[in-house]
Amino acid sequence: MTDEHLDRMVRDADPHRPDVITHLDGAAQHLLEEIMSTPTLEPAAEPPAVRSRRRRTVLSGLVSASAAAAVLAVVFAVSIMNADSPAGPEASPQVGPTSEATTATSYSAMVLKAAEESPRLLIDQPGWKATTVYGFAEKEGTIAFRNGEVQLAMNWYPAGQYDGYHRDRLHVSEPEPVKVDGWPGDLFRYSASDFAVMLKPRDGSFVELRTGGALTRNEFDRVLADVVRVDARTWLAALPAEIVTPGRVDEQAAKILAGVPLPPGFDAAALGDLGVNDAYQFGAKVTSRVGCGWIAEWLRAKQAGDDAAAKRAVDALRSSHTWKVLHQMNDEGDWPEVFWETADEVVAGKRPAGYREALGCE
Repeated sequence: MTDEHLDRMVRDADPHRPDVITHLDGAAQHLLEEIMSTPTLEPAAEPPAVRSRRRRTVLSGLVSASAAAAVLAVVFAVSIMNADSPAGPEASPQVGPTSEATTATSYSAMVLKAAEESPRLLIDQPGWKATTVYGFAEKEGTIAFRNGEVQLAMNWYPAGQYDGYHRDRLHVSEPEPVKVDGWPGDLFRYSASDFAVMLKPRDGSFVELRTGGALTRNEFDRVLADVVRVDARTWLAALPAEIVTPGRVDEQAAKILAGVPLPPGFDAAALGDLGVNDAYQFGAKVTSRVGCGWIAEWLRAKQAGDDAAAKRAVDALRSSHTWKVLHQMNDEGDWPEVFWETADEVVAGKRPAGYREALGCE
C-alpha cells in the first residue's frame, strides 16, 4: 500500500466531498478549546512505534503524523467492550490504568454532546492503528486505521446526504446487507479485494467504511465483526492532542514567523481567525498569508513604478528558500514546493499565474 493509494482511498470514498479544511469559529472553536484543555490522559505503557511520515498534499485536511501518534497512545491502550458484553456497547472500558484515567477525565456538557453526535466507531482488534483523524465536532469527518498494508477509513456525513450517496454506490455493485455492531448497512464490492460498507443514518449522520489494500471478503468480515461503537468519553480520548487552537496561535505563529520578513500591513493578531488546525496546516496557512501579502505588494509596486518596494518584495520572496518553517514542513508535504515555485516566478519578474489558488490567497 502506497501513500498515494491512501490519498485515493479517502478521496474515492467521497468524490464530491467539499474541502475538509474548515475555519471554525464561535461555539465550535470554544468546544475544541475545551477538548484541548482537558487534562492529559496517562500514556500507554508502550509508546506507539515511530512511523514514516507520508507526503501531504497542499492544505490537505489530514492531521500530522505527530497528532496521529497522540491518538495511538490512548485508543489502543484501551480494551473496548463488545456489543454482547453485559454492560453493552456504550459502556466505558473498565480495565487497566488508562481506562481509569479515561473515566476520571471530566468533560463539559458541550464536549460530550458533540461526541454523542459523532458515530464513535473504533476497531477492537490487535494491530489496527489510527493514522488519520479530522472533522470532529462536525457532521462530517474521518477516522482512518492501518494494519500493515491494509487500510480502513470510516467517513461520516449528514444523514440528509444518505440517499444520494447510496444511489451512487448502486453503480458500484448490488448491495449486500450487513451489520456493524448491530448497526444495519449495505456492503458494496469495488473489486474482489476492495469493499465499502454504508451504514444507515443514525443520530443525524451515516457512516461509510472503505477499505484500502488487499482484503478477502472473509478477512473484511472479521474486521467488521470487531468494529464497535463506544461511549463518548472513550471516543473523545481518541482525538488528536497536538492541534493549534486559538489559544496557542500567538505562540505557534511566533515560531513560524521567526526570521520571516513580513509584508506591509501584515497583522499577526489576525491569525486568530484561522480556526483550529494541526501544525502542518497552521504553518501552511500562516506562510500563505505572508506569501500572498508580498505578491500583492510586488504587484502594487510594479504598477506604481516603485522599484524600491518591488525589490523588497522580490528579496523577501527569494528568502523563502531559507525559511525554517518551510524546510521543516518539506519532509511532510508539498506545500513548500508550491510556495517556492510561486515565489520563484515573482523573483524571475513574472506575474505568477493562478497564485491566488496555489497559495490560497483571499
